[in-house]
Amino acid sequence: MIAPRSPMPASLLVFSDDWGRHPSSCQHLIRQLLPHYKVLWVNTIGTRAPRCDLATMKRVLEKVRHWTTARRLTRETAACDLHHNLTVVNPRMWPWFSRGLDRRLNSWLLSGQLNPLIEALPQPVCAVTTLPITADLPGKLSVEKWVYYCVDDFGEWPGLDGETLRRMDGDMVRRADRIVSVSEHLQDMVRAYGRSSNLLTHGVDLEVWHGDHVDISDASPVDLIPGRRIVFWGVVDRRLNSDMLMELSQRLQDGSILLIGPQQDPDERILNLPNVYALGSQPFSALPAIAKRSDVLIMPYADLPVTRAMQPLKLKEYMATGKPVVVSSLPAVADWRDCVDVTLTAKGFADAVLTRLETSTPPSQLTARTRLKRESWHAKAAQLEEVFGMGQQERV
Repeated sequence: MIAPRSPMPASLLVFSDDWGRHPSSCQHLIRQLLPHYKVLWVNTIGTRAPRCDLATMKRVLEKVRHWTTARRLTRETAACDLHHNLTVVNPRMWPWFSRGLDRRLNSWLLSGQLNPLIEALPQPVCAVTTLPITADLPGKLSVEKWVYYCVDDFGEWPGLDGETLRRMDGDMVRRADRIVSVSEHLQDMVRAYGRSSNLLTHGVDLEVWHGDHVDISDASPVDLIPGRRIVFWGVVDRRLNSDMLMELSQRLQDGSILLIGPQQDPDERILNLPNVYALGSQPFSALPAIAKRSDVLIMPYADLPVTRAMQPLKLKEYMATGKPVVVSSLPAVADWRDCVDVTLTAKGFADAVLTRLETSTPPSQLTARTRLKRESWHAKAAQLEEVFGMGQQERV
């Protein structure tokens, strides 16, 4: 039987990564929806439990600063984004979830802080979350429905409390009204909990990335890197295939490998290679110009449970630049094999990169990439909006 159609929301409550911190798929989608909905965006503490290291301490200090300046920060963030429908809040949270007491404390803290803000929004309100740590909030917040936008298998991420996150992931799946998955692998994960989900793969803004639209008049940190440039951007961690990068480094005679993005306990062997440059995080707005200065764009992920579940944003961004793209074989690239070079081994990866340095992007791949015109974030946001108007999702 077809579920009755629910009323469309007037407002959205969104739990995700910090607004403006890095360009997540959720931020891309919500930017498209801002003209049509009031949005209350909740910056959370994320999924990584505190540890005694420098990165954690910096993140803790950043969160404490947000919490102590919440009102001022909310107004400035909304003004900076130039849209009157967006409000960003930084509620105080307890940074652990492993025990029942931790979860009850966070549920109490968040519901107490957020319910007055939710009740002040135009009604009804739909909650959208990308995080399993919101699993205790359905039934506690004054919203019409919950949509779980499932973007990763957090239980498999390196450096996270996998057992706790798997448990909360299952709870969030069971309690959500609707579920959206970014990959078929994640759809299978949802199905294992007795639910079904809509598939919503990532989009891309072609005009942002295409070389004809990219301005390279400003200086870039990659200008100082010698030789031809092989570029990766994203989180530099143990999901990367060290063998592929070491093989390429050894065989690369005239060029450099650039790793652009934050480091989260990467394999030190990669960082110590003589022609590898780790440039750290760069503004999202700088990436199209960096791509235009590059010779080959790479995505050398290892074959792991966490990477098999991924739908990397960078894949479609890479393709939109028109540059040669060399990737390892993962489920996320299956539908785009005719658009990029897909490799299985370290030797095959190095062979493909070295070939593309000499030959550039084949015309057949450029022709195949015209399919990206159907992958805009505007179209993806329209698909997500359809989910808002559906009733409770059926069980499998």
